[in-house]
Amino acid sequence: MPEIIEFSGPVLTGPASEHRGLWSVDGALTFVRPQQAPGRVLDGWVLPGLVDAHCHIGLGPEGPVDSATAADQARADLAAGTLLVRDAGSPADTRWMQGGRDFPVLIRAGRHVARTRRYLRGFADEVEPEHLVEAVRKQARDGDGWVKLVGDWIDRGAGDLAPSFPAAVVRDAVWAAHDEGARVTAHCFAEDTLDQMLDAGIDCIEHATGLLPRHLPRFAEQGVPIVPTLVNIATFPDIAAQARHKFPRYAAHMMARWERRLERVGEAYDAGVRIFAGTDAGSVIRHGRIADEILALHQAGLPMAAALDAACWSAREWLGADGVAEGARADVVVCREDPRTRPEAVRDLSHVVLGGRIISGPALGIN
Repeated sequence: MPEIIEFSGPVLTGPASEHRGLWSVDGALTFVRPQQAPGRVLDGWVLPGLVDAHCHIGLGPEGPVDSATAADQARADLAAGTLLVRDAGSPADTRWMQGGRDFPVLIRAGRHVARTRRYLRGFADEVEPEHLVEAVRKQARDGDGWVKLVGDWIDRGAGDLAPSFPAAVVRDAVWAAHDEGARVTAHCFAEDTLDQMLDAGIDCIEHATGLLPRHLPRFAEQGVPIVPTLVNIATFPDIAAQARHKFPRYAAHMMARWERRLERVGEAYDAGVRIFAGTDAGSVIRHGRIADEILALHQAGLPMAAALDAACWSAREWLGADGVAEGARADVVVCREDPRTRPEAVRDLSHVVLGGRIISGPALGIN
């Protein structure tokens, strides 16, 4: 007999579209009522499994973590409804977690590529400019269609943020990744780094705290999305406080970026820039905070339907994953109330269903 789950509540097939009547049959979604009776009936508002588009499974404060810790990180994300992760750089080999049965569907970017001694120790493949193209090609081959560059970091000699690599080398590196069939995203805090990355033909920008009005038309016209990681940017005052005595310019720069964190995201949305939700979990940010990021995007000015879309329908399409569709893998979350009208409902999941298996819910005692 097939394993059947019936979803009896409204099914949100898009930010503004609803459907009634959805079932999971042996792990696949269908809008056609099965002949057999369901084994379980779940009530509530159904959404595709949430997406964390900037997450680091396998990464801890000191670098790579062991497999048990990585598994705990992934389970924390699952419990929050994150069923698809774009891992934006990890020094741990997490390929063993792929397959989507026990952990979120995982799209790996391989290891960060950073300038020598210009990033957090133990996190990245650190190279000098003459070796950047080679390093990017390697990570493109090792990952799942993404490469992560560290576009800028503090230059201790200058006492402030500065681009990690010369612009011409970045262009060559992006071209090399594209030649390998991979897209490139980049960690960018500073203003000038964004110009460099846009000139290079980058595919995505992480954080984008240096976003200025001059950048917005280019982001929109080039179709380059941003992943603001607002729950991470909330740590900037602590970073600035630690750096203020030795690097006052850098500390002031970081505080200025923090002070405009919400306005810049709202301005980007109003300008038509695509925005996706990512928590930057790993290192100092705990896993399982996708609801916090969705609500932060809403606070920044995105309508709640758009904030959900940043972690849901459009995010899945961007990453090449199905949403709620006929024959799609049954990766869905069920909210007790409509999160479009009651934003906090995104924290209040009644069930999480991964590949047609109920992995979180009251009957399992883990909700």
